[in-house]
Amino acid sequence: MSGKIIDFHTHAFPDALAERAMRQLKSECAEVHSYLDGKLSSLLESMEQNGIEKSVLCCIATRPEQFEPIFNWCCQIASERIIPLPSIHPQDPAALERIERVADAGFKGVKLHPYYQSFFLDDPALSAFWQALCDKGLLVTVHTGYDIAFERIERASPRQILRLLEAFPSLKFVATHLGGWQQWDQVEQLVLGKPIAMEVSWSMEYLGAARARDLLLKHSPDHILFGTDSPWTDQAKTIQSYKKLDLPHHILEKFFYTNAMRLLQEVG
Repeated sequence: MSGKIIDFHTHAFPDALAERAMRQLKSECAEVHSYLDGKLSSLLESMEQNGIEKSVLCCIATRPEQFEPIFNWCCQIASERIIPLPSIHPQDPAALERIERVADAGFKGVKLHPYYQSFFLDDPALSAFWQALCDKGLLVTVHTGYDIAFERIERASPRQILRLLEAFPSLKFVATHLGGWQQWDQVEQLVLGKPIAMEVSWSMEYLGAARARDLLLKHSPDHILFGTDSPWTDQAKTIQSYKKLDLPHHILEKFFYTNAMRLLQEVG
């Protein structure tokens, strides 16, 4: 194994907003703890300490008007090491124009969160939105499964992922949290083995090592991605947890680096 690592799921905020954003997010759920302060400088320091070559930084526009400040910040912080994904609210009247701006600016893709953005993955009313993302060839990283801070309404379940990808087979879709947070039985029944990219953040903590290893080995080795959800988990601890799974070396190489690098090179 080369030792190279790409973290496909991280978060950070502008320095002026980081303290307030972190405080608000932690107040929404007592189970949520942070390991960094939410600033980009802290993420970069953690990456340096842990040998992480690149981090994909996921933003979430909880309201349509948040697109502009998020987009501008992403333009400022984009680098060889930080790959920001701006966010577009699917119900933004200007959503299709926003998609074009994201693509024209050279970003790799966007991040969507069906709970914070209050939409359903398989809502037919969003067909033009998904088609525009396909047309521009952008990556779409989506929170999948339930969310710890919200009522357990199915907004992004494995069933809904399949319906979406049946309707838009060219969509460059990345499922977070090993295909569906706290819906892993459904992931195992419906998703594993299909050519659907999945990153693993915040899953082993709930599944345990043995089940996480089993699910990873049942999925296509070309479609698994390492992710931490930093600052909500410790990058160092998460790396070591997956290294201890005793996965075959060729799978670890793909998991930690090769698959992510291929996805990033396919767009932009």
